[in-house]
Amino acid sequence: MLTPDQAALQRQIISTLQVADDFDVDVEITRRVDFLVNYLLTTRMKTLVLGISGGVDSLLGGQLAQRAVEQLRKRGHQARFVAMRLPYGQQSDEADALACLEAIQPDECLVVNIKPAVDASLDSLLVSGLAFRDAAQQDFLVGNIKARQRMIMQYAAAGAKGGLVIGTDQAAEALMGFFTKFGDGAADVTPLTGLNKRRVRALALALGACQELAYKVPTADLESLAPLRPDEEAFGVSYEQIDDFLEGKAIPLAAFQIIAKHWHASAHKRALPACPDLLV
Repeated sequence: MLTPDQAALQRQIISTLQVADDFDVDVEITRRVDFLVNYLLTTRMKTLVLGISGGVDSLLGGQLAQRAVEQLRKRGHQARFVAMRLPYGQQSDEADALACLEAIQPDECLVVNIKPAVDASLDSLLVSGLAFRDAAQQDFLVGNIKARQRMIMQYAAAGAKGGLVIGTDQAAEALMGFFTKFGDGAADVTPLTGLNKRRVRALALALGACQELAYKVPTADLESLAPLRPDEEAFGVSYEQIDDFLEGKAIPLAAFQIIAKHWHASAHKRALPACPDLLV
């Protein structure tokens, strides 16, 4: 049983992350495709760009993007979706990424190996005299460099093609702060906002994804010392518990406490850069 303060925090988080009480697959697909269509028209851009990792979030983002540009072309507008593969050397789950591309059928696909840029960045840091605490810290921070390098490549492609970068941030990851600040957390549009993981999966399935891709074990796969480490292992709670929390359902107190801890610790990731209040 939650205390009044804990229940109030749960309601506040659900509201902040815009998780709706009701969920209708067809309504949500239409709402999110329309959002991308209208935003492209409003900004007078003609391209959507998204990195496809092999996970269900980027799969759904790609499905929505491809449907949006196809709708625009039917209305006489120039519009294209560019999917990007951004492996660090040889990706362990490359087959899943290729299967996602097959499901999405993007207008164009660019493959950029980020390993040379990431390795050169690390080498430059080490040459500068920067010392990491240990191998684990170095591996973790290089994982952040990987995420930020991927976003650099996506913005370069978007700039060259008059486009916008799609982010795959959704409510479950936003709640847990499970994204790299100014890495995969940087984007122009986030069409998955307000969806928890089970709702992401439901939309992906409705748009034609197979069960294997929709229910693939989620992993950020940024750390070389722990390849394909499941998100849930890093969280300490399951996506089922996170999703239940976001739908206002009761979860075990231990899981609630872990989720609340992640929410508070990652607040800086969801905020604009801090600045002095000059009008006081």
